[in-house]
Amino acid sequence: MFAYLLLLPALVGAQTVLESGSESLSISDVASSSAISSSVSLSEPDVEPTGAPSESATATEDDSGSLSSVLTSVVPSEPASSVLSSAAPGEPASTSVTADDGSFTPFPLPSHKPLPPLFPSSDPLKPPAVDRSPGGEASKVILPDFAPAWKTAYERAKQHIADYSLEEKVNVATGVGWEQGRCVGNIPAIRNWGGLCLQDAPSGIRFADHVTSFPAGVNAAATWNRRLIRERADAMGREFRGKGVNIALGPAMNMARVAAGGRNWEGFGADPFLAGEASYESVLGIQAAGVQACAKHWLNNEQEHKRTTSSSDVGDRTNHEIYAHPFLRSVQAGVASVMCAYNLINGTYACENNELQNDILKEEYGFQGYILSDWQATMSTISADRGLDMSMPGDITFYSGNSYFGQNLTDAVNRGEINEGRVDDMATRILAGYYFAHQDKNFPPVNFDGFRRTDESVNEHVDVQGLSDTKKDKNAHARIAREVAAASAILLKNNNQGTRYGGGNRGLPLTGSGKLRNVAVIGSDASYGSIGPNEFPDHGGVDGIVGIGWGSGTSDYTYQISPLEAIQARTREERTAVNWMLNDYAYDRAINAARRQGAALVFIQSSSGEEYITYDGNQGDRRNLTAWHDGDRLVETVAAQNNNTIVIVHSSGQLVVEPWIDHPNITAVVWGGLGGQEAGNAIVDVLWGDVNPSGKLPYTIAKRREDYGADLVFGTPQEILPIPYDDKLLIDYRWFDAQNIEPRFEFGFGMSYTSFEYSNLRISSVSSRPARDGELEDAWANGIASPQVVGGSAALWLHRPAFEVQFRIKNTGGVLGTEIPQVYIHFPDSADEPPSVLRGFTDIELKPGQQKNVKISLSRYDLSFWDTISQGWKKADGEYGLSVGASSRDFKLRATVPF
Repeated sequence: MFAYLLLLPALVGAQTVLESGSESLSISDVASSSAISSSVSLSEPDVEPTGAPSESATATEDDSGSLSSVLTSVVPSEPASSVLSSAAPGEPASTSVTADDGSFTPFPLPSHKPLPPLFPSSDPLKPPAVDRSPGGEASKVILPDFAPAWKTAYERAKQHIADYSLEEKVNVATGVGWEQGRCVGNIPAIRNWGGLCLQDAPSGIRFADHVTSFPAGVNAAATWNRRLIRERADAMGREFRGKGVNIALGPAMNMARVAAGGRNWEGFGADPFLAGEASYESVLGIQAAGVQACAKHWLNNEQEHKRTTSSSDVGDRTNHEIYAHPFLRSVQAGVASVMCAYNLINGTYACENNELQNDILKEEYGFQGYILSDWQATMSTISADRGLDMSMPGDITFYSGNSYFGQNLTDAVNRGEINEGRVDDMATRILAGYYFAHQDKNFPPVNFDGFRRTDESVNEHVDVQGLSDTKKDKNAHARIAREVAAASAILLKNNNQGTRYGGGNRGLPLTGSGKLRNVAVIGSDASYGSIGPNEFPDHGGVDGIVGIGWGSGTSDYTYQISPLEAIQARTREERTAVNWMLNDYAYDRAINAARRQGAALVFIQSSSGEEYITYDGNQGDRRNLTAWHDGDRLVETVAAQNNNTIVIVHSSGQLVVEPWIDHPNITAVVWGGLGGQEAGNAIVDVLWGDVNPSGKLPYTIAKRREDYGADLVFGTPQEILPIPYDDKLLIDYRWFDAQNIEPRFEFGFGMSYTSFEYSNLRISSVSSRPARDGELEDAWANGIASPQVVGGSAALWLHRPAFEVQFRIKNTGGVLGTEIPQVYIHFPDSADEPPSVLRGFTDIELKPGQQKNVKISLSRYDLSFWDTISQGWKKADGEYGLSVGASSRDFKLRATVPF
């Protein structure tokens, strides 16, 4: 039996036995775990790091700051101290939260005074309306004021633990161990409190039945539609609650810095503003259901290779402006928890990085929730003093029965090495999240067991796919999944439109030029795997349509609609003949299938995931950016036979499409991403014109892999691998702009079956403000950086609308369509910013001939850069340009910002 990693107020000997259900669980040897020293790798505990941060990590004049550059190392010593700290010699063992007398002072909370009426006080179960501009109404950046809710939650949490023993408070912060509970992470029950269930997450509930497999996070971002992102998250939150899950381990919001990154699909693309808005809406949606969201992975976890033994060497300005921004937006949405990452940042492990966890997240951002580790990312006991509040899953290695928290944390407190006040703060933060989400009120118990899924005594098989506000509708979440998948489809090429590749009467939609008599469906991605959609554990393989990536971010399909199934259903209605060929390598058969068909639909794919699964040599990260199964050759073979070849791509990220994109017989290309269980229905909705595509690229598609500004970095098992972020602020399209590299398809690009016209750009200042903020706003206007105060980066005055951008959009085509207008800022040269940065977008649906006025707000934060000297947000000297357009390179209107 495996030991529970919890502590009782009184343990009788080393072999105390607990009864948990029908299973006897031993706590033997927990007390002796203090002899375990911190390791640099989860899988290689005896290897000492030999690498060091590269020279690029050294602070420079334009990207400096106080982030630590001390390399974490293992220093053999006495058992008690080796578990306490993995810091390098000379690095302080405690942080600024510990006073000179050794007492602990929790970071002060931001003011609990309600904000002005424009920013109403909110309960997390009743979040503000989606920030968008329907009907041309002004886009008001509504920031919910959750301070009163947090104040109440803290009061209740402090009361809850008032009479807890030290051991009980430590138990609140220590997981019970891998597979020692029903969920992937479990906090034990203490007295009459039932504990916590933590479960994966980003695309739906992992290890559970009767759940929805939603489109991936990157697809949600590709909609550029805040309403749909919120609805996806809201439905997901309802399902987690229905299964009794307290903490949904998502959303993921890493930045897709590297195109081949294995887990890019879990996040929201390669721009911080887009990812920030998607993160904000996702947190609000999940928590509206009374489920705690978890923003992950904090921070700089941008590749899977050597993720536990690599150091992301990043400047302070780069992190503030790029990689940390989605987390700031999550804090503004009231996120209950944040997950720290596996990797090191500037030589210090993320989960014991005082600068990131205490100074930035808890102090500068005013984060009032708790930080939990990624699974086995806790590297020492001292990490508690450096901001880590919860260790997951609790054991140092799976099934070990030993923990850096648990008995080791209790011993460290008893020895005076960690103040008990810090443990109080950890337990208070965790329970505050519980009360903040109202989980003490009618929250259902866990009704599934993710590790014993065939055990009928613990699995109730609760169907959560239809939970909605008004009634139980078994198809409610399927409709949301289908709508998101269809809205995320990106039309990259379409000869029928003539807007980019020349005119013609072929292409899409398939019903646009008369009756389609016959159609060929070609490629394995058009159908299911050999034994169904759940053929591979955690989807760690490809044998049919790619609807989701692999790893802990997946969920099992209750069902999956393949493109072929959806096409057959559609063509039966229209009496269109269909033939298909699903072998990617049977080129002669593909030729026969494509000949004399009204259209040939070729499905190609690529996937990626987490590093614990290797498929076809892809250990999480992708080895290349080409279509799998020699998809390029399949496309070229079909295009040589059919002059109306349409390519559909299901991929976890970018592909290089240069071998065939300009082929004259390839009339259309649709990028489907990872569409989840409704991928087939959604792609048919777009192909046949039931849905006019409105998706926009959340990243850049390059002509060559070498054109990207960053790529995977490889190293040997024995070293701490330095990963220099030499691209600094030039992530994705910013790199292409700065280096004057022509992409194949730029960030923000996506075509429609109709056309749009932009006009009448005006920019005006927003003058109304509370008198108390006038001094701060005037100082900012005069080039003085925002002050260093608790919660300073989330301060209302900095994020309140300061300028309003107004323009008009008209649908000049013949069908109903949705446009995604985008606002880009061009900073003065003095700011040393990229040429263009996204700072606003919305979605506008227009009938043929209809026009609407659009208003998008800009805040002072949107117009600021992070000044590493003053450690604040600052306005640059000089003239600010502004462009409105349909992508990062297709600017329709230009103006300057009138300061």
